[in-house]
Amino acid sequence: MGTEQIPPLPSPAVDQERPAGQKTVDAGPGRWLSCRAGALWARVTERPVSLYAAAVLRIGYGLLYLAFLVREFPHRDEIWGPGSPWTPELAGQLFDQSGWNSVLTLSDSRLYFEICYGAALLTSALFMLGWRTRVLSVLFAVVVISFHARAIFMTDGGDNLILLMAVYLVFTACGRRWSLDARRARRAAARPGASARVRSQGPRPWGDARVTLTTVTHNCALFVIAAQVCLLYGAAGLYKVQGASWGGGTALHYVLNLDLFQPWPALSHLVDQYPTVIAIASYLTVLLQVAFPFVLFGRLKYPVLGMLLGMHIGIAVLMGLPLFSGAMIIADAAFLPDRFYEFLARTVRRMAGRTGLRRPAPPGGAGVRSVPPQLRGGLPGAGQPADACSDRLAPDPR
Repeated sequence: MGTEQIPPLPSPAVDQERPAGQKTVDAGPGRWLSCRAGALWARVTERPVSLYAAAVLRIGYGLLYLAFLVREFPHRDEIWGPGSPWTPELAGQLFDQSGWNSVLTLSDSRLYFEICYGAALLTSALFMLGWRTRVLSVLFAVVVISFHARAIFMTDGGDNLILLMAVYLVFTACGRRWSLDARRARRAAARPGASARVRSQGPRPWGDARVTLTTVTHNCALFVIAAQVCLLYGAAGLYKVQGASWGGGTALHYVLNLDLFQPWPALSHLVDQYPTVIAIASYLTVLLQVAFPFVLFGRLKYPVLGMLLGMHIGIAVLMGLPLFSGAMIIADAAFLPDRFYEFLARTVRRMAGRTGLRRPAPPGGAGVRSVPPQLRGGLPGAGQPADACSDRLAPDPR
C-alpha cells in the first residue's frame, strides 16, 4: 500500500498576505472602542481646534465692548462713576449677597474712576488687536466683570453673554490667528536660522507638557462656549414654547408695541401692520432656537445660522438692543469651521491685492504667512498616531 501524503498546513505568512489596500477586521469590540478613544484623546490633546473661530470671538467681543464703552463715554459718571444713583455703598451691599466684586468700588475718587475707564478702553482695544493675548485676556475679563458688577441694573442685559465669553476666552488660545502675537510669531519664524535653533533645542519634556495642557484647555474652553450657546438657545426656545402668546403667534405684536423697545416707533408700527408675517416670524423664532443644538453636526446649521443672523439684526433694529444682538451674532460665528475663515481671508487678500491696498507676497510667502505649529521638543513622530490603531484607521491610499 502506498502511503498517502498529507498536504502541509498553510503557512501563517501565506494567510497574512492580502491585496494592497485590504485591511484586516478586528472582531473585538473592545479593540474598536480603545482605538476610538485613542483617536478622540489625540484630537483633544494634539491639535488646538477652531483657532480662527477663537480669533473671531476675541476680535468681536473686544470690539463690541470697546464700542460699548465709547458709546457710554458721555454717561460714564451716571452709570459707573461717583455720580451714579447706584452708589458704591449699594453696590457693596449687593456684593455681600451675590459674591461679585469690582475694582471700580475700591475708591470714590473721580480721578481713580477716570483712570479705570481709560484703562478699560485701552485693554479692550489691545485685546481686540491680540497684543500679549494671554495677559490681556485676563485683564479684559477683569474689566468686563468690574463694569458689569458695578452697575448690574443699568445696562440692557447684552453684557451678560459678553461677561461669560470674556471668562471663557481666558482659557483659549485666541491669539494664534489674526493678531499681533501671530504676526510677531510669523516674523520670528521667518528669520534666518530659526528652524535650526528650534531643532538644536532637543527634547523638552516640560515644554511638551505645557503645550499639551494649553491645547487641552483651549479645546475644552471652546466646547464650553459651544455648550453655553446651545444652552442659551435651547432654554430660550423651550421657555417660549410654554407661553400662550408665542403659541398663538402674537408675541412679536406685543413686543413691537412696547414703548421701552421702540427706537423708531414709525418702523415698529409699519411692521405691525402685517400680522401674517409677525406670526410666521414668531413660530420661526421658536423653531430655530429649539432646533439649534440638534443641527450643529450637519450642513443644516448654515441656513439656520443665516436665519439667526437675520433675527438678531431685526432685534437690534426694531427693539434697539445692538449690544445683545452683537453678542449673539459673534457667539454664532464660533460654529463656522476654520476653512470658511481661511477662504474669507484669501478672498480679502485677493481683493486687496487687486485694488492695490496690499503689497504682493514675496516668493515662498505661503509658508511664512502661516503661524508655526506647536513644537513638542523636536521629538520624532510628534503629533502622528504611533499605535496599532493607526494602520486600521488610515484610509486606503487608492
